[in-house]
Amino acid sequence: MRLSTKDRFALTSMIDVALRENSGPVPLSDIALRHQISMSYLEQIFSKLRQHGLVQSTRGPGGGYALGRRADGITVADIIRAVEDGTDHSALSAHRQGDPPTQDKTRDMTQDLWDALNSKMVDYMQSITLRSLVMAQLAKGLQVEQRQAANRGVFKKPKTEPLWAAAPNSVFALGKLLARG
Repeated sequence: MRLSTKDRFALTSMIDVALRENSGPVPLSDIALRHQISMSYLEQIFSKLRQHGLVQSTRGPGGGYALGRRADGITVADIIRAVEDGTDHSALSAHRQGDPPTQDKTRDMTQDLWDALNSKMVDYMQSITLRSLVMAQLAKGLQVEQRQAANRGVFKKPKTEPLWAAAPNSVFALGKLLARG
């Protein structure tokens, strides 16, 4: 079994969100920059993750995505199931789901082996939590930078323009200025 690019990006993105869960919602643009992933691809992935309740979205300035459940309640299998929803993914569409018996004799000879391997891989992916992946990254010495405050919308600081020193400060000063010129 090989993980698809979508699976790898979903796992990487979920680890990223979990690493920053105490800093508030994580914008997709930040994830895209950190991991060089296309924004449109991330939007597709996070749409599926949100539909399965793995993430929650917050709109507006300072918005982004946060975990929908606790990190120790989300497994690798949950993430892959969410992004591969509706597709025939070899790791998570096990024989248990009622695949019909095949007519090909050569496939029948090895089908039990593949089904057993598939079952073991699914069990293994269900045993790995998002929390354990986050802890492994932190144990490797990953430094999580704190998110800067948003500098747009209501959070944007107003620009202070320098005052024009030669401007008249009253109607009388304006009259004097106009009378001289």
